[in-house]
Amino acid sequence: MAEVVLQTNILNTPAKHGKVRDIYDLGDKLLIAATDRISAFDVIMKNGIPNKGVVLTQISKFWFEFFNGTVEHHLITDDVKEFPAPFCNCPAQLEGRSMLVKKTTPLLIEAVVRGYLAGSGWKEYQKTQTVHGNKLPAGMKQCGKFPEPIFTPSTKAEFGEHDENINFEQAKEIVGAEIAEYVKNKSIEIFKKASQYAQTRGIILADTKFEWGIIDGRVILIDEVLTPDSSRFWPADKYQPGRDQESYDKQFVRNYLEDINFDKSGAGVELPPDIVLKTSAKYIEAYEQLTGKNFDF
Repeated sequence: MAEVVLQTNILNTPAKHGKVRDIYDLGDKLLIAATDRISAFDVIMKNGIPNKGVVLTQISKFWFEFFNGTVEHHLITDDVKEFPAPFCNCPAQLEGRSMLVKKTTPLLIEAVVRGYLAGSGWKEYQKTQTVHGNKLPAGMKQCGKFPEPIFTPSTKAEFGEHDENINFEQAKEIVGAEIAEYVKNKSIEIFKKASQYAQTRGIILADTKFEWGIIDGRVILIDEVLTPDSSRFWPADKYQPGRDQESYDKQFVRNYLEDINFDKSGAGVELPPDIVLKTSAKYIEAYEQLTGKNFDF
């Protein structure tokens, strides 16, 4: 089993630690390292998932390259040899799981695009026949496909807090009407492009969360992109509306925590070996299914 990286430690260089990523500020650039930490219900577990950080980074890299020519993004390189010192001297910690990126001013909204009626959207629809205030056709089933993808933004909460759903008018108030319109239209555009590609790989992209930032007056795509941590991916050959779907994500972890009546307001717990191994295998399967490449990191 691959060694689990719960935190990177680069000599004399402080980092900001998120739920999964360690972020090093290099002035006009950032060095982002995806660890193997895993969170569920916004709580970080005590142990990590082998290869998770590498999978997240490599899937994001795949999509950034896929979107070249469609949208500007922040990726500069993931080649450790091209990183500035001292990072270029730390391949054991950073190889495969890190990116040198442009530094932006992140927008204070998260751009959520939904193509299917799942999760909190399904709960809302059952009560009001809407999702984030978007009126939907009557008689839709759980996990049914929308006629067109919908944009359902949320606030961007501080670490330890929860994002809050907002409507498009509120998003315009936060980032300005012109930027909000661009983010909405571009998010839906690249969601559709990614969905069409994923279908060719036997995967349904149900929904995702994009993040955007501003650099030199331009809005560009940042953070992770279309990973199992930020998206719902379903196996197309097992899809059946009217029920929950199998997924390429941390559902094994969520299910285990529900089974043990995990205190979602408390501290993380030690995940048992079988849950860790199943979750690691699911992340690797997502990478291989999406990219068509063997995971050989």
